Amino acid sequence: MTEAAPHPVTAVMRALADPTRRAVFERVFESKEISVAELTRGSGVTQGAVSQHLKSLKQAGLVAERAEGRNVYYRAAPQGLEPLVTWMDHYGVFWRERFQNLRDLLKEIDP
Repeated sequence: MTEAAPHPVTAVMRALADPTRRAVFERVFESKEISVAELTRGSGVTQGAVSQHLKSLKQAGLVAERAEGRNVYYRAAPQGLEPLVTWMDHYGVFWRERFQNLRDLLKEIDP
């Protein structure tokens, strides 16, 4: 029996929950394109660990890769953040309404 794929927002949240993976994503995002070797340099983690983090980011749809000879280059895939942005928009409306209701209640209590 195969395990069902997680909901897209869950996959994105899981991928970005790890601080090292988030740092890798940020470095990829800040670069037009970057290789594993460049990501490993100065990161404090092994090339194997960086590759594993990139694999998770790719599975979550947050990075895309391009092979050139023996090198693989990664670039950010901003559309991969869309499930998270949609989720945050939904709950942003929820919380804005709740805060407005709280503001109104406080004004009634203490005009």
